[in-house]
Amino acid sequence: MASDSDRPIVGQDEKDDGVLAAAAQRDPAAFALLYDRHIQPIYRYVYSHVGRRAEAEDVTSQTFVSALEALPRYRHRGHFDAWLFSIARSKVMDLFRHQSAARRQVEPVMPEPDSSGDQVPAEDVQSLRAVLRSLPEEERELLRLRYAAGLTFGKMASVLGRKEEAVKKSVYRLLARIRGSMEARHG
Repeated sequence: MASDSDRPIVGQDEKDDGVLAAAAQRDPAAFALLYDRHIQPIYRYVYSHVGRRAEAEDVTSQTFVSALEALPRYRHRGHFDAWLFSIARSKVMDLFRHQSAARRQVEPVMPEPDSSGDQVPAEDVQSLRAVLRSLPEEERELLRLRYAAGLTFGKMASVLGRKEEAVKKSVYRLLARIRGSMEARHG
């Protein structure tokens, strides 16, 4: 019978992240599996903040370097990805601290139209961008974590240091306000 250390490390859930993190603590080469699993959502989240590919790539890289360096101190509590997003948030804030306020103004990143061929009218996109620009940073962060990063409400709560139910209510209320603003703009 194979021991736990002999079994292949596969899967997509938090338990697997814990197994992968433990393996990477013993052998840093195993961190590559965590990197592969989390690179895209971390990059999307960072890009949604900075809006420039080169900077997003740099900050994403810094996030994973910092995570690898901090891995010996990591204790798995069921939210490895929330831990990574906390590091990414910190790296984004470091970048912003080193930039002028004028340079930080980034157009909200809009998703590409879906492959079904349905096109969103340009005026709707412009209206949505205006609504998103008008939101306080805390609310834009909720949208980034939920939609750019694809985090669950529980993981968002972990990143933000809030209760899951409070995060969920905040997101739903925010979406209702955005919907109302869009409807008001288009009568």
